[in-house]
Formats: sequence, C-alpha cells, structure tokens
Amino acid sequence: MTRYVFSRIGQAVLVLWAAWTISFFVLYVLPSDPARIMLGPDATDVSQAQLDALRHQYGLDQPVLVQYVQHLGSLLTGDLGHSIGVGRPVSQVIGEAVGPTVQIAVVGLLLAIVFGGGLAVLATWTRNRSLGQFLLQLPPIGVAVPGFWFALLLVQWFSFGLHVFPAFGGEGPPSVVLPAITLALPTGATIAQLLSKSLVATLREPYVDTAYAKGAGRWRVQLRHALKNAALPALTVTGLIVGQLFSGTVVTETVFSRPGLGRVTATAVQGQDIPVVQGIVLVAAAIFVVANLVVDLVYPLLDPRVVLAGSRRKLREQDGTAPGDGTPDGPRGATPGGGTGTTTAPQGAPA
Repeated sequence: MTRYVFSRIGQAVLVLWAAWTISFFVLYVLPSDPARIMLGPDATDVSQAQLDALRHQYGLDQPVLVQYVQHLGSLLTGDLGHSIGVGRPVSQVIGEAVGPTVQIAVVGLLLAIVFGGGLAVLATWTRNRSLGQFLLQLPPIGVAVPGFWFALLLVQWFSFGLHVFPAFGGEGPPSVVLPAITLALPTGATIAQLLSKSLVATLREPYVDTAYAKGAGRWRVQLRHALKNAALPALTVTGLIVGQLFSGTVVTETVFSRPGLGRVTATAVQGQDIPVVQGIVLVAAAIFVVANLVVDLVYPLLDPRVVLAGSRRKLREQDGTAPGDGTPDGPRGATPGGGTGTTTAPQGAPA
C-alpha cells in the first residue's frame, strides 16, 4: 500500500512538472513583450534603453533555457514569481482569489451531486416509461447548454425579475447562489448521464433479482444495492468533474463580476501576464492530480473486488502462487484515476 501511494504521488509530481513546463514554453513563444506590458499601455514615451534595463532586471534578456532553469529553481523553493500586470507576488494574487472560487465550486459540486444523482435515481426508479425517458433526455440538454447563456438567464429571472439574488459582486451568501447553480448545471448533467446509464446496467444484474426475491422493495434495491455499485463509474471521472467546475469559473465569475480564479485567469490571459498564468496552470494541475489521487485511494474501499496490485502479488507470494510458478497473475484492470496501479479481482455479486 505504501509503495502504491508513493508511486501515485511521484506520478502527480511528474504531471505538475510537465504542466508547468509546457505552459512555460507555450507562453514564451507568444508574440508579446513582457517589459512593455509591465509599463502599461499609456507608456508611449519609453526609450529603448529603459526597456532593455527592465528586461535585464527581470532576466527577460537571457536565453529561454536559462530563464526556464531559473524559474524552475524558484518554483522548487515556493516562489511563483511576480505578476507582470500588478507587480505583486503571484502567490498573493492567486491566494486572494482562491477563497471566492472555492466557495462557488464546493456549493456547485454539492448541488450537482444532489440534483444529478437524484435525477438519475428517479429516472431509473419510476415505472412510468414516458417519464423515465423524458428524465433521461434532460442530462444531454444540460451538457449542451452554454454556461454564459444559462448564467444570463438566471440573472434575468432571479435578479432583475424577482429581485431575489444579487446579479453582481461576491459579498454575502446570496451572491454564491446563482454562480453555484451555473456551475452545477453541466456538472450535474454529466453526473446524471453517467449514473443513469450505470444504474440501468446494474439493475439488470442477477443479484438485483435475488434482492427482489428476498422481498426487498424498489427503494431499498435502488438505494442500498444498486446505487453503491452504479456510482463507481461516476467516481472514476471525479478528476474530470472537478476540472470542469474550476474551468467553468472563468465564464461564471466574468458574467457575475465576481472575484476569483476565473476572473484572474481571464485578466492574466488578456494581459499576457505569464507568471500569473503559469501559477494558475500549476494550481489547476494540482487540483486535478489530487482529485485523481484521492479517487485511486478510495476506490478499493468502495469496491472490494478492486485490490491494489502490490497487495495482490504479496498475497500470492505468501500462498505460494506468485507469478512464475505456473499460476497466472490474473486479469489486470485500469486504475480509476487513469493510472495502472490496481487489478480487478474475480467478479462476485455484491449483495
């Protein structure tokens, strides 16, 4: 188990390094001059000597590989550099924006789980075929609806029409509601799609018929027997769902004029603030790899048929049936989070 955890942490570090490296070289080739960006659009009477002095001060006149090594060394010490646009440390800029974004992301994820999961359960539980088919057609619509259009509708209905929630700003709990609903729409639709398809397949398993034969009701079978197993595919894509939430904040926070990582990202990209963009890329990659790491560690606890590859081999060695003595190692399965660190035990009907 310990070896597996350290292996996954090593992969996470490699992903973070790759994301930061790719963003560095992609941003370096952009046709922009960071020195002129620092001076602002109104600095029209700046001499070439002043520009050269500014480039030398920030090391922008050095070869790209030298800049890469210097920035990577600073990154290893926790220094993300200074923002070109505002001249402040990137860590401060991102740190001030994380809180408001986490607020709407957490509330949006909870709403997505409740409404997306509830829609999937209701669509597969109802005996009314027409109602079930109608509910199953809603998730694709939710995925296809543009986030900015849905946000503008919410503002029109609940802010300008009913005057229930504020249309702009980020002060107080009411300002979280509409942005969180905007984020929850595509995320909840994705959860509903995955969970409903998985529930339909799970309810056809033999152990479901056995549960009915023992006298279990529909709700008991749906919630206690089928839902736990059907939720595993949705858990597998948790990393993608979390990434979808944070990527949606760019549009959501812009529409609602709300402070957060989304607006910082939009401003940094528009102003070609390379250090801030790299810092946000690093934060986004960290969120993604942490979410997948948690899924990899939790998945075997939820599904006893999935065991860690190292533990499985160790048990075989203790039993004298390790690979190499004539006994096959068994079928290999994919790690839920996208790696190759688990194997799937022989299938059994979970009661």
